[in-house]
Amino acid sequence: MEVGRILGPTPPSSIRSYLRINTPKTFIRVNRGVYALRQQWECEKPRLQGAASSMFRYGKSELYNEDCFDWLKAQPPNSIHAVVTDPPYGLVEYSKEEQAKLKRGKGGVWRIPPSFDGHTRSPLPRFTTLTSDQLDELRSFFRFFGHVLSPVLTPGAHVLVASNPLLSYILSSALAEAGLERRGEIIRLTMTMRGGDRPKGAHNEFPEVSVMPRSMWEPWVIFRKPLEGRVQDNLKRWKTGAFRRPSKDHPFCDVIKSSPTRGIERKIAPHPSLKPQTFLRKVVRAVLPLGEGVILDPFAGSGSTLSAAEAIGYRSIGVEKDSGYFLMARKAIPDLAKYQVADDL
Repeated sequence: MEVGRILGPTPPSSIRSYLRINTPKTFIRVNRGVYALRQQWECEKPRLQGAASSMFRYGKSELYNEDCFDWLKAQPPNSIHAVVTDPPYGLVEYSKEEQAKLKRGKGGVWRIPPSFDGHTRSPLPRFTTLTSDQLDELRSFFRFFGHVLSPVLTPGAHVLVASNPLLSYILSSALAEAGLERRGEIIRLTMTMRGGDRPKGAHNEFPEVSVMPRSMWEPWVIFRKPLEGRVQDNLKRWKTGAFRRPSKDHPFCDVIKSSPTRGIERKIAPHPSLKPQTFLRKVVRAVLPLGEGVILDPFAGSGSTLSAAEAIGYRSIGVEKDSGYFLMARKAIPDLAKYQVADDL
C-alpha cells in the first residue's frame, strides 16, 4: 500500500522482484509474497542441531545445508569449473504447503499420474498452473541466480540446468540477461508423462483430441561464462571452455537417450525430481573437458549430481537449504555413487 501511495499502481511481482534483487542484505523471502528482515530471520529460522551437522563430506564431495545465494556470495571468484543442477521451478512446488499436499497424495500444483501396469508413476509439477506473477518471479529468480553465480565461475565454465519445454524460454532469457552465453540445449529423451490428455471432463466427447502433445523429452539449457581468449587458451589456463568427449572418436552430443529413474534409485533417494544416474553421469563427466576442477549443484536436492561426480572421480559441491532433503542426501550420496548402472558411459 505504501509503495502504491508513493509510486502509483505497481504490480506486486515488480515489488517482489525489486526486494529480491536490490535488497538481498536487508530482506529475505520466507514464503510466496512474504518478506522479513534478514537479520531477524537469520536469528529465528530453524537450523539443524550442531554446527557440524550443516556440512557433510563423502569422498570428493561436499554438501552444505545453506541457502545457495548466501553460500555463493561467500565464495572466492573463479572457484567453480561447472554447474549441473535441477532447480525448483515456479518456486511454488517446493513450498511447505505444496509439499504437504504432495505427501498426502492430494497433488495441488503436483500432478499424481495414475499407476500403469502395476507401476506407481512419479509426481510431476503442473507448470501450466503458474500465474503471470509467478512466471515473473521465476524470471527474476534466475536472473538473480545468474548474477550471483557468475563471479564464482571460472571463465569458460559451463552451466547445465534442467528445465521444461514450457519454461525453458524464461530460464534462458534470464541467464542471458545475467551475462552468461547460451550454448544450446541437451535433449534428454525420456517420456515424462506430461501432456497427451483429452479435455478434462470431456474424454468421450473428444476421443481423438489431445490438449497438449505427450512430452517425450526434457531440455537442459547450456550456458557458459565468457572465455578468456580462444578456447585453447582458456583450456590451458582454466581447464574449462569445452566438453569432454566420451571417447577420442566420438564427440559429446546434445541428444541423450534416458530411461525413467529406476525404482531402486528412488528407494535410495525418494526425491520427487530425482534424475537417473545413467543420464547424470554422462553430463557430469562431459562438463569438465580435462577431467579437472569442481562441479557445483546449488540446488542439490537428494545429492544425485554429487553422487554422479563421485562415481566418476570428480570433486563436487552441493548446496541444499531444505533440511529434510539435506538429511536425505547425506544418506543417499554414498549409495547412489556405488550404484552400478547398465549403460554407465
